[in-house]
Amino acid sequence: MFDFIFGLFSNDLGIDLGTANTLVLVRGKGIVIREPSVVALHKKTKDVLAVGLDAKRMLGKTPGNILAIRPLREGVISDFYTAEKMLSYFIHRVHETPSFIPKIPRPRVIVGIPSGVTEVERRAVSEAVTSAGARKVYLVEQPLAAAIGSGVLVEEPKGALIVDSGGGTTEIAVISLSGIVTSRSLRVAGDRLDNAIVEYAKEKYNLLLGERTAEEIKISIGSAYPLENEAELPQTSVMRGRDLATGLPRSIEVSRAEVREAVSRDLAVITEAIKDTVEATPPELVADIIKDGITLAGGTSLIQGLALLVEKETGIKTRVAHDPLTAVVRGTGVLLEDLKLLEKVAFPS
Repeated sequence: MFDFIFGLFSNDLGIDLGTANTLVLVRGKGIVIREPSVVALHKKTKDVLAVGLDAKRMLGKTPGNILAIRPLREGVISDFYTAEKMLSYFIHRVHETPSFIPKIPRPRVIVGIPSGVTEVERRAVSEAVTSAGARKVYLVEQPLAAAIGSGVLVEEPKGALIVDSGGGTTEIAVISLSGIVTSRSLRVAGDRLDNAIVEYAKEKYNLLLGERTAEEIKISIGSAYPLENEAELPQTSVMRGRDLATGLPRSIEVSRAEVREAVSRDLAVITEAIKDTVEATPPELVADIIKDGITLAGGTSLIQGLALLVEKETGIKTRVAHDPLTAVVRGTGVLLEDLKLLEKVAFPS
C-alpha cells in the first residue's frame, strides 16, 4: 500500500546500467543523468564519498583509506553493495518529492541488460534496483532497447541487425516481431580495447599505462579502419606512463596507425561474431538485413571507421545510430510510453 502511495509521487525511470556509464531517463523529461559507473567508498566505514564523474576522477589516485570501485564488469554486477548504493544515489537524485511526504521514491524502472546474462545475473540486477528504491523492475535486453531507441520498428515481421557495443559487452542481435531471433553476446568491447592499448604499450615500449590514459588515447586517435580524410585528423598522441625498466615516468608519442594495430585483434573478434550471427539467421531475415543494413549503437561504435570496417568485412551497408551512446536508454523511454510493447519485450518478472 505504501509503495503505491509513494509511487504516486515518483517518476518512472529508464536506466542503461552500463559497465562504463549509467544513463537515467525520466518519463516525460528525457535523459537527466549521464555519469560514469564508478563509486568511491571509505575503505573502513563503507560510506559513499562520491558517485559518477567525481568518483571516476579518483580512479588510480586514491589514498589507502578510499576505494574507487566500478561495480559492473563485462556488463554484469560484480559488487552488489556498491551497485545498490550507486543506483540508490541516482534514483533519489532525480526525484523532487513534495515537502509534506518523506523522500522515499518508489518508481517503476526499466533496465537494459546484456542478452547473454544468466538468470542469476538477471536476478542480481533486479534485486539491486529494488533495493535502491524501485517498486517494479522490468528487465529488457540491451540490443532490443538499442534497436527501439535507434528507430527500428521491432514489431514488424522483418529482420533488423543491431550491434550494441558498450564498455563491457558487445551485443549482436537479429530482431523480428518484438523478439530476438538469433544473437551473440561478447565480453569484448570498449574496456577490452583500452586493455589492448595498455598491453601494446607494455610489449612495444616497455611502458606501463593507466586505464584512463589508454581510454583517452583511444578516444583521441583510435580508429578501426583508414578514413578518406585521415590526413586531416590528429595523427599522434602522447602516452604517459611508467618505464618498466627504470620505474621512472616516461612519455612516448604514438601514432594513429599504432593504436589501430593495437585494437585490431579485438575488433576482429566483433566482426567475426557479426558474420557468425548473419550465418545463423534464417534466409528471409537475411534478405531484410541486406536491404536495410546493420545498425551500430553504444559508445564503442563511436570509434572512427568502425562502420567502414564492419561493412568491409560483412559486405552489408552499416550505419551508426543517431547519438549511439543513448540508444539503449532512449529505447527504455519509448517503452515507458508503450506498456503493451514493454510487456512483449521484457523478461518475465
